[in-house]
Amino acid sequence: MAIKHATELQYLNHYYEQDGSQLIVFYGQKNMNMTQMLLDFCQGKPSHYYVSRACSEREQLYTWGAELKEKGAFLPEYPAFTDLFYAITEKRTKKKIIVIEEFQNIVKQSTAFMKELISFMHAKWEEQPVMVILCSTLTGWVENSLVSKIGEAAYEITGFVKMKELGFREVTRRFPECSKEYQVETYALLGGNPGLWHYFDETLSVKENICRNILQQDAYLHDEAIRIVGSELRETNVYHTILSAIASGKQKLNDLHIHTGFSRAKISVYLKNLMELELVEKVFSYDSAGRENTQKGVYRISNHLVQFYFRYMYPNASRLKTMQPEDFYETYIAPTFRSFVAPYYVLVCREYLDRLNEKKKLPINYAKIGEWVGKVGTIDILAQDEDGNTICCLCNWEKPMMLYDDYEWLLFCMEKAKLNADHICLFSATRFDEKLILEAKVKKALKLLDLNAI
Repeated sequence: MAIKHATELQYLNHYYEQDGSQLIVFYGQKNMNMTQMLLDFCQGKPSHYYVSRACSEREQLYTWGAELKEKGAFLPEYPAFTDLFYAITEKRTKKKIIVIEEFQNIVKQSTAFMKELISFMHAKWEEQPVMVILCSTLTGWVENSLVSKIGEAAYEITGFVKMKELGFREVTRRFPECSKEYQVETYALLGGNPGLWHYFDETLSVKENICRNILQQDAYLHDEAIRIVGSELRETNVYHTILSAIASGKQKLNDLHIHTGFSRAKISVYLKNLMELELVEKVFSYDSAGRENTQKGVYRISNHLVQFYFRYMYPNASRLKTMQPEDFYETYIAPTFRSFVAPYYVLVCREYLDRLNEKKKLPINYAKIGEWVGKVGTIDILAQDEDGNTICCLCNWEKPMMLYDDYEWLLFCMEKAKLNADHICLFSATRFDEKLILEAKVKKALKLLDLNAI
């Protein structure tokens, strides 16, 4: 089943339909199926696709030239970039797309590339408009280093398009025959990265997929989390230490300092780098009148597979090597797997609310949504409209039944946050107890939603 990236395609088509030439930087994390999406965009349009190598400038020119000569271009053995661009556009067509994948491999080695590309685009402006797409999977480098690297050439960039992770809804479309529980657990493990989804077999259970496709020593996903962390970072020993500490529950700067022995200043620098790469996030609690009860400075691992690796595989690496995957799963993963999935179920519920809000099918049309992180207790989802009307939500994945006591705990957290909710939603992956069901029948502002409802 085709994976949808409708927003990104819409942006690219918007730029393509404009008059003249465009220079687009298109980027996103690895495993987002970026190549396939760009090939889909190019289909039916005049285009040239080049994958740049991690090599010297001279080798890059030789390799690119060899590919073009294979298609009939007349070029010297070691052409200039300008020679390549003119060879690509030798035959006049309607606007031509030139995709250069992993373009950072060129920019990091060549001072001539951007200058020659821009001069070419200006020279061809009237006679042969082009849309050049510079593509990269190094998100941190694009967002933090590209502009300083290319200098004034950055002014020539028409637009930046970032390929975002897909939501839970696309997971359900990828695994349509699987149960909702299977879909949520798969989303918790692999996130919104479609390049990872095809490593899971829908004919196997989630446990079997974990054992066969993650825990097994020769499985591709076994080391993928380490590859993700190491793709843009040096001193991985320091990053692994910090990620392991966060995964074990040490989520505040002081806790990380005590556990690692690193200085707070050093940890802050490394956390900043991890956040730039979207591997870690700093949780900002929803602002409410109960600020004195809010927990500040909480860090979480935001990449799903990296979180799984550092929670289960990294701290038990010796046992992982010496035990059978099924035994390892039962010993180290099964007892806490539902608690691992629980935060991702909150994201699933939030995505559901966002869809309803977009369609104006909620009792309020909220303008802001987040979570309230208290020193004691958390409100999983908190949303308000511009007039202050509020929806508060609690999401249960771990317990076999959501109890009336859970509802009372949410009311306690709301009191600590100094919030009066106009509407309360209780999401449960399982059932609700009878007292809650009766309460919802009496109170119209209280809604109960199980897994099938979303």
